Amino acid sequence: MLTEDELALLEAIRETGSLSRAAARLGRAPSTISHAARQLEARFDALLFDRRRYRLQLTPAGQLLAQEAARLMHDVNRLTRRVKQVAGGWEDRLHIVTDELLEFETLLPVIRAFDKLDSGVSLRLTHEVLGGTWEALREGRADLVVGATNEPPAIPQLRWFELGHMEWVFAVSPRHPLAKAGEPLTQDVVSAHRSVVVADSSRGSSRGYGVLGGQATLAVPTMHAKILAQRDGLGVGWLPRHRVSALLKSGALVEKTMADPREPNVLFAAWRGDHDGRALAWWLEQIRQPRLARRLIDGVPIGG
Repeated sequence: MLTEDELALLEAIRETGSLSRAAARLGRAPSTISHAARQLEARFDALLFDRRRYRLQLTPAGQLLAQEAARLMHDVNRLTRRVKQVAGGWEDRLHIVTDELLEFETLLPVIRAFDKLDSGVSLRLTHEVLGGTWEALREGRADLVVGATNEPPAIPQLRWFELGHMEWVFAVSPRHPLAKAGEPLTQDVVSAHRSVVVADSSRGSSRGYGVLGGQATLAVPTMHAKILAQRDGLGVGWLPRHRVSALLKSGALVEKTMADPREPNVLFAAWRGDHDGRALAWWLEQIRQPRLARRLIDGVPIGG
């Protein structure tokens, strides 16, 4: 490993092409710089400086040494910062998993605020669906889950709180046959039509939101895609009321009364009690704030 002085020497010679100019840049005597250059060559038993020309240059071996040494020094400096970061209580990285029901756009202001802390923590944000969110926490693929649905499962040292409630509406395109069907709609009537679903991302599961037994389904990757598919008459199903409020108001979707109404879903934030870094604590403090929690649950309404 080269010292910072030796790295500076290589860089100064490469840029100035002269021992005297390199010495002036580094504030050292030319004889000191010349001695240091020869010591480097002796240590590596290689010709590092081409002295045959008017302009002093690094040989190919010298260029390789300068490049690799600079890279190694950068890695050491980065490692030093990370060690100090972790020693100060900050995690090296934080993996946040949100249920797909929550939209990434609603987290952008929180990410910007976190960046201002200059903590050095690497953030990773991904999403799962239904049981996949809890599964990510159980398997250690998430440090924090936000917007998880269903009751918290049995996970060692699980800690959680309620984020809030999401209300649902059964809605169809005005062009869909159910748009003019008599109300309230029964399960038998609905099951004769294809349902649009966002499939559970947990391994080995085939569940989806609001699927009736034996009903034909169109599986789509996101809730946003589900809303668009139902707006276009490709199927029916339950949708987050706030997200489709503009579509209902404009008539792009038609609300139907159901014989068996769907209760609001409780959404949870959860983490493992054995994880107590400063980044996790900061994120928990943010999402506990009622205004942010409500914004996360309501999402961004799709225009009509």
